[in-house]
Amino acid sequence: MSNAMATSPEKHLTARGFCITSACWMAVATFMGLLGAIELVAPDLTENLGWIVFGRVRPIHVNLVLFGFVTPGLLSAAYYFVPKLLRTRLYSEKLGLVTVITWNLALVAGVATLAAGLSQGREYAELIWPIDMAIVIAFGLIFFNLIMTVKQRNEPLLYVSVWYVLAAALLTGVTFALGNVVWQPDSGALVGIPDAILLWFYGHNIFGLLLTPLSAAVAYYVIPRACRAPLYSHTLSLLGFWSLIVIYTHVGTHHLLQVPVPTWLKVVAIVDSIAMVIPVMAFLINIWYTARGKLGEVHADVGAKFVFTGTIMYFFVSIQGSMMALPQVQRVTHFNNWVVAHAHIGVLGFAGMIALGGLYYVLPRMTGKPLYSRFLADLQYWLVLIGISGFAIVLTIVGLIQGNAWLNGETVYRVLPEIHIYYITRASLGVMIFCGALIGLFNIAKTLLAPSGENA
Repeated sequence: MSNAMATSPEKHLTARGFCITSACWMAVATFMGLLGAIELVAPDLTENLGWIVFGRVRPIHVNLVLFGFVTPGLLSAAYYFVPKLLRTRLYSEKLGLVTVITWNLALVAGVATLAAGLSQGREYAELIWPIDMAIVIAFGLIFFNLIMTVKQRNEPLLYVSVWYVLAAALLTGVTFALGNVVWQPDSGALVGIPDAILLWFYGHNIFGLLLTPLSAAVAYYVIPRACRAPLYSHTLSLLGFWSLIVIYTHVGTHHLLQVPVPTWLKVVAIVDSIAMVIPVMAFLINIWYTARGKLGEVHADVGAKFVFTGTIMYFFVSIQGSMMALPQVQRVTHFNNWVVAHAHIGVLGFAGMIALGGLYYVLPRMTGKPLYSRFLADLQYWLVLIGISGFAIVLTIVGLIQGNAWLNGETVYRVLPEIHIYYITRASLGVMIFCGALIGLFNIAKTLLAPSGENA
C-alpha cells in the first residue's frame, strides 16, 4: 500500500465526520451556555418555557461541550493521525461513519430528552439509559476500529499518541458504563454514599481518562510536527502516560470531603490530587522543551498555536485542581463559582483549545487544500482566548466573594446583589465565545466543502 494512497484527500471520512460534528455542536453548546448565563442575569426570562429553564439548559450545555464539541474534535484529529503514525489506513471507514452517526443520534436524543426534563439527575451522568448505552457502544466501536488499525500497522513502534488514544477509548467506555450504573436502567444510580463515591469516580475520570489523554495525544502529535523537531523525551512521555493512568483514577473523592465517606478514601484522593503534579509536569516539560526556541514555528501554524495555548491552560487548571483538593482551601471554594471557573479553564481552555488546534492542524492535511481563512481562525483564537481568560478571572472573583461570605455565615440570597455585575460580564464574555464558535463552524464548513484552492 503506498503512502499516497493512505493519505489521499478522498479518504479520512471518519475524521471529517467528527470534525463537522465538533464544529456544529460547539455552536449549539456555546449558545446553550450563553442562554444559561443570561438566565442567571435575568431569571424570569424563560420562566414559562419549561424546556429551556436553567435547570435543563445547564445539563444540555455541559453534555454538549463534553460530548458534542470537545470529544469529537479530539477524535477527529485522532482518526487522522493514528493511521498516519501507524503507516496504514484506518481499519474501516464504514465502521467509523457508523460511529459518527451513532454519536450524533445520541447527542440529538440527549438534547431532546434533557429539554423535556428526562434526566437521571447526576453530574455528567444526566442522560437516560438508552442514550448511555448508545455512547458505550460508540466507545466500543471507536476502540475496536483503532485497535484493529494497530493490528494491521506497518510501523512497529507505537508512538505515545497512539497509547493515549487507545487508553482514552477503552477506559472511558468502561468508566462511563460504571459511572452511569447501566445495570440499573430504571434509576441509573446506586443508593446513598456508594452512589456518590461511584459518581465522582466517574465524574472526574470522564475528564482524566477521556479529555486529558486525547488532548495529550493531539499535543504530542501536533507540536513536534509544527516545530519540525523530535519529541524532547519519549521516556518522559511514557512516565506521563502511566502516572496519569495510576494517579488520576483516585482523585474523584476530593469532591466529597464534606461528605461522610471513609476517611482513608478522602486521604487517598487528596494525596493523589497533589501527586497529579507528576503526570502534568511530565507532559508539559516534554511539550515545552520540544517547542523551546521554536515558538515562531508554533505561532506560524494556527493549529499549533491553539494547541500550545491549551497546554498553558493545562498548567493553570492542574495547579488549581491540586490546591482545591486541600480541605482548608475547599472550605472557601466548594459549591461556588470558583469551581465553575476551574471547569471552564479545564474543559474549554485546555481540552477545547487543543481540540480546535487539532482540527485546524489536520483539516488542511486531510482535505488536501488550505484552510479557508487563516484570518477567521486567528479571530476565533482570540475570541475564545479572551473569553475563557475573562471567565477564569470573573468567576474566580465571584467564587471568592461567595465562599468567604458563606464561611462567615451569610445567606446565599443576600450575596446575589454583590455578584450581579459579574454575571453580566460573564454573559458578555459568553457572547464572544459563541461568536467564535460560529466563526469556526463557517471556516471549517467552507474548508470541507469549498472547491480545492478556494481560500480567503
